[in-house]
Amino acid sequence: MSKNIASARIATQSSELLKALNDSLPFDKILYAEDIRGSKAHAYMLAEQGIISQEDFEAIDRGLSQVQEEIESGEFSFDDGDEDIHMAVEKRLTQIIGDSGKRLHTARSRNDQVALDFRLFVQKNTQEIAKLLLENINTFVDKAQENAHIMLPGMTHLQHAQPINFGYHLMAYASMFKRDYERFVSSFERNNYSPIGCAALAGTPHPISRQITSDKLGFIAPTLNCLDTVSDRDFALEILFNISTLMMHISRLSEELILWSASEFRWITLSDRHATGSSIMPQKKNPDIPELLRGKTGRVNGNLISLFTVMKGLPLAYNKDMQEDKEGVFDSVKTALLSLQVLNEMISDLKVNEAKMAAACMEGHLSATDLADYLVKEAGLPFRDAYHITGNAVNLAEEKGLDISQLTLEDLQSIDTRIQEGVVALLDNRASMNARESEGGTATTRVLEQVETLKLWVSQQKGYRTKQ
Repeated sequence: MSKNIASARIATQSSELLKALNDSLPFDKILYAEDIRGSKAHAYMLAEQGIISQEDFEAIDRGLSQVQEEIESGEFSFDDGDEDIHMAVEKRLTQIIGDSGKRLHTARSRNDQVALDFRLFVQKNTQEIAKLLLENINTFVDKAQENAHIMLPGMTHLQHAQPINFGYHLMAYASMFKRDYERFVSSFERNNYSPIGCAALAGTPHPISRQITSDKLGFIAPTLNCLDTVSDRDFALEILFNISTLMMHISRLSEELILWSASEFRWITLSDRHATGSSIMPQKKNPDIPELLRGKTGRVNGNLISLFTVMKGLPLAYNKDMQEDKEGVFDSVKTALLSLQVLNEMISDLKVNEAKMAAACMEGHLSATDLADYLVKEAGLPFRDAYHITGNAVNLAEEKGLDISQLTLEDLQSIDTRIQEGVVALLDNRASMNARESEGGTATTRVLEQVETLKLWVSQQKGYRTKQ
């Protein structure tokens, strides 16, 4: 049986089963740096306010630095009897500096302490994910610029639709990642408020200054309402949602990379260091990285739904259910960081098969819409009439075993005499692609404009680092 070290009220020893259910040290010890940083700021404030002596503060500050050094060097011995990282750090601190260590917990509770540690962790990793997103956007933009001339079939319903260029396709994902980045930045700013000083739920009678700790830790200000603060996990839900959305985007891209690298497509080649072989079939080169990225999307979605479910019925304020808030966040953060690193590397090494993509553009009559548009602009036909005439042209091409872009003027005039000389050039796939010059379109000139716009935007984000 183990003693309940966290409570003066409980007289008997805790059941080993309760201890196994209750203890969070095996997973929350990852928060040691945030716990020590928060404790240093809290002790500094206590000294500034005259609640503890300067001598006690200096001893606490020095002792906490030693604890951190011991943890990071591997000298620290985590005791199974410690319920969580907060108790483990405080106990070791008291062993090092004596009774001064017992003064550290003045005017705070583990409720606001864990809220601080967890928020610091989320804020730090929100920035790290945002930083990696910028790196990925840069990579996608550079790759798009290199490939703004290479045609491939743009698809809807996974069917060939209109000719686009590969740079344009990559810019679509760069645009998704831009939104992801903006979500992380927005979450960081919205959640950059300090919970420490709220104590259990109602504040403290000690003459503390929450502004001092807020400033010390790089927050904008203290949170407004302590009852909300100690039970708030919106910041954790936000990072989980942001990661789930990000991974959904990565999963969509991964699906396309898997298809494009298949024998039926061979539009791209993944580098050998981002693929694996088969244990039995020596000819195989499997796209394991995009498959794993696609699969991990389900994992992070599960973490989001799990925390939503934990939080949905909790009364104010803190409840022990909320101990279930961390493992999913730790897992999703680790997944997102690794996924973004490997994605960036994989796209950098990606090889494009221009000939295969060009050949694919000759299937599916990609320039058919251009014929309909020609009939509207040049012959003055209503679009619906032009649409049906174009359908007849497609049927003729099918009968001849040709793509619509290969029909002669004579072929086209056999369908409708209003089709005049010059239309054949318009039906060329590259001409079709470059005719789409409206803003956001696939014309190479427009793609290069998008590249420059996003490059400028990325350069303007370089200052995104705060005191966190």
